[in-house]
Order: sequence, then C-alpha cells, then structure tokens
Amino acid sequence: MIFRALLTTLLLTGLFIGTTTPASARQMDETGIAVLRTIDKVSARSSTFEVPVDKTVKFGSSLYIRLRACRKSSPLDQPESAAFLQIWERKPADEKSTWVFSGWMFASNPSLSAMDHPVYDVWLIDCKNAATSAKPQDFSSEKAPEGAPVKEKPAAPAAPTDTTPEPPATETPAPDPGGD
Repeated sequence: MIFRALLTTLLLTGLFIGTTTPASARQMDETGIAVLRTIDKVSARSSTFEVPVDKTVKFGSSLYIRLRACRKSSPLDQPESAAFLQIWERKPADEKSTWVFSGWMFASNPSLSAMDHPVYDVWLIDCKNAATSAKPQDFSSEKAPEGAPVKEKPAAPAAPTDTTPEPPATETPAPDPGGD
C-alpha cells in the first residue's frame, strides 16, 4: 500500500512538473510620459498630472514627484504600465526634504507598491508617448534630497515586487555607555 501511494505521488508530481513552463519575462517598451493621479486626503482635492521622464511636479504645498522611468507592455500582451517614481516632501517650515517613496509603481495593482503618507496618495494611471494635455504643465525646479537612490536608467523588475524606499541618511546620537 505504501509503495502504491509513493508511486502515485511520484507519477503525479512528475506530470505536474513536466507540464509547467518557465515564466517568460514581459517585454515592456520605454515611454516618455506618465499619467499620475494624486489626492489630498484632507481637502479631498484630486489632480491628474502628465509628467515627462526626469521632470518634477509639485502637488499640494509640500509634495514633489519626479518620474525616472515609465514602461508599458506591448498592446498584444496583458495591459501593464510601470513607473519608477521618486517622491519627497518639503514642508514649508522645514529646510530639509524627506523621502516619502522611491520605487516602481504599477498601474494594474496600485497597492502592490504604494506610497504611505498620512495626507497624500499618488498612483500611476498609464504610461504613454505623446502628451495630449489641453493645459500646459508647470514643472518644479526643486532639488531632490541628498541620499537619493538615483539611477541613470532604472531597470524594470521582471515581476512586480514590493520595494521599501531607503530613508534619507540621518545622524543618530551614539548610545550613552553609562546607561544614565
């Protein structure tokens, strides 16, 4: 009986392993513009931005969003858009900026790599090549905070992964050896 159960298990395992095919990497095309939607949770104000690669837009009184890369799947594949965003906050009273998010966002699954902020939400709607915005977009000249994970050409992940942004470098006091 044990031999029969073992043989059946081995045969079924072999059949399942033999029928699976390795997942192929999705080919995504580089685009020049990301369509982003933002919401201010306090005022319930929502805005849609068309941001070109390597440009920075300001939302609200303190949030800055820079697009580093935007990629879209082929029209023949399952629809997907992915954008590498760097988002930081500079409150009017503060001199230093702080990182809020740095990583890939996916249009098909915004919660996979979401920005966590108490006041603002940002998510990717689409990537495209030509701007069709009726109104001209104002861009910010705000510099990103130091310690940014800046990359020349960010590489798209093979599969969506949850990325946690590195916070800006901060100085922490050394522990007191006396324990007082």
